[in-house]
Amino acid sequence: MSGHAPTTVTLFIPCLMDGLFPQAAGDLVYLLRRLGFRLAYPPEQTCCGQPAFNQGYFEPARKLARRFIELFEPAECIVCPSGSCTAMVKKHYEELFVQEPGFLERAQALGEKIFEVSQFLTAYVPLEKINARFPGKVTYHDSCHSARGLGIFAETRRLLARVQGLELVEMEDSKACCGFGGLFSRRFPEVSAAIGMEKIKQIQATGADWVIGNDPGCLMQIQGQLHRQALPIGVKHLVEVLAGRGRENKDEHRISNIQRPTSN
Repeated sequence: MSGHAPTTVTLFIPCLMDGLFPQAAGDLVYLLRRLGFRLAYPPEQTCCGQPAFNQGYFEPARKLARRFIELFEPAECIVCPSGSCTAMVKKHYEELFVQEPGFLERAQALGEKIFEVSQFLTAYVPLEKINARFPGKVTYHDSCHSARGLGIFAETRRLLARVQGLELVEMEDSKACCGFGGLFSRRFPEVSAAIGMEKIKQIQATGADWVIGNDPGCLMQIQGQLHRQALPIGVKHLVEVLAGRGRENKDEHRISNIQRPTSN
C-alpha cells in the first residue's frame, strides 16, 4: 500500500460500461462500499474524449477534456474501471494541452488523482480485505492501454490470487491485442475480427470457463467473438469477480444512489 487511503472516492464510469456493463458498475459501488470508502458520483460526467482523440479530432477531444477536468477537479481521488479511459486522462490529456499551460497544469494535477481500479485497490486496500469467492478456472486478458499505457500486470494477479476457489490459467500471451481498438473495429472490421480470432484461440487453449478483463471495450469484443462461435466461455469484468456478491438487494448499490460530490 502507498500512503493514506482517501476518505472519499469519486467514480468515473466510462461510456461503454454505463451502456453495456451496468452490472459491473454496480459491483464497483458495492465493492468499494464494502471496503469502507465513501463514494461520490458526478452525474453530469460524459465521455473523456478518447474516441475523438484516437481519430485525430483534437479540438472536440480538448472540449471534452476541459469539461472533464472542470467536473472532476474537486475530487480527492478518482477511480475508473477502465484502463483505456484512465490512460486517456493520465497520459494523453498532457498531449492535448501542451499549448495551453493553464490547462496543462490542471491536467497533470488531475492525472495524479485518477486510478484504474486494480491500481487503486492494490495501493490502498489490504489484500486480505478482498474476501471474495469465485469458483472456476479463469484466464485474464491484459488490455493494451492497461498493460502498455499504465504498466498494469502484477496488480490484477495479486487481486485474483485473493479470490477463493479461483484458478488462474495464463494465456500464451495475455497482452496480445483483442482487436477492438475503439473506432478501429468500426473502420477496419475484417482486421479487427481476425485479431480477435487469434485472441479467442489463446483463450480456448487455456481450458478456462471464464475470461476476465478490466476494460469494457475489450470485454465487448471478446464476448462478441465468443458468442458468434457459440463457445461456452463467460466474460466478466474484474470488479464483478472481486465483488463476490450473493443474493443481497443489488438496487441498493446502483450508481444513481450515490451522493453528488460537493466542491472543496
